[in-house]
Amino acid sequence: MRLIKILLLVIAIAALAGLGLLYYQGQQKPRVNSPYVALGSSFAAGLALGPRMPGSPLVCQRSANGYPQQLARLTGLALTDTSCSAATVRHVLRGGQVFLGPQIDALGKDTRLVTITAGGNDVDYVGDLTMMAYQRKGGFAGFIAGLVWQGAKPAAKRPFAGLQADLAATVRAVRSRAPKAQIVVVTYPEILPGAGTCPQLGIDARQATLMRAVALRLTEVTRAAVGATGATLIDMATLAQGHDACSAQPWVNGATPAHGAPFHPTLAGARAVAQQILLAKRTDP
Repeated sequence: MRLIKILLLVIAIAALAGLGLLYYQGQQKPRVNSPYVALGSSFAAGLALGPRMPGSPLVCQRSANGYPQQLARLTGLALTDTSCSAATVRHVLRGGQVFLGPQIDALGKDTRLVTITAGGNDVDYVGDLTMMAYQRKGGFAGFIAGLVWQGAKPAAKRPFAGLQADLAATVRAVRSRAPKAQIVVVTYPEILPGAGTCPQLGIDARQATLMRAVALRLTEVTRAAVGATGATLIDMATLAQGHDACSAQPWVNGATPAHGAPFHPTLAGARAVAQQILLAKRTDP
């Protein structure tokens, strides 16, 4: 009994220490007014693409090889990267993600380039793909998925209307804070092939069809938000065709990658995004 009490005390102390660290990191203000500011979710943060960026919040899992970091190296621009894994568009605009403030707080009058990749978490896109694959694989992860996951909703029952409004509001807020910046919105790259499935995905054809409709709608609302606000669009959903997780040269991972995170960009995929933004930066007035 005494040993159990000691173990519980140790666990409680560790949990409080971890919570304290997250709170401390959440209270640290980002560097403001950098020439380049990156906003978004794990697809921008470069989840599992390399070592964690020094000083970045643990919760964000922001790596040294996400596309913002690669683009900063290509351009020589000083970067403030506030992208964060699991972030929604509302986190970008309003904050509230594990003690973190709004990602847009990093913007300033001298910011010249802002990149945004967000929206997938708002509609449970990658989360549902991951849960599908876990559940089909079975084992402990599949058991947990069965306990906590209620199943995937069709695209029509996901909050896409709210997402489009939030994306447009975010672009307008960025423009207000950084009026001289070129605002670049990047769509999520194609994860699923145009038809069917493959072993790398770990999901069946019916599930792939359902999630393909979600991906298509996510791309459509992102395009619409960009069109309504005059931002620059990097349409990776189109540019990445032929580089899905089932392809010979994937820009995104499948369910159980040897490197990187499930259903997230590969190093080559992040590099492709950086190169496309570099091209747009050179040609867009």
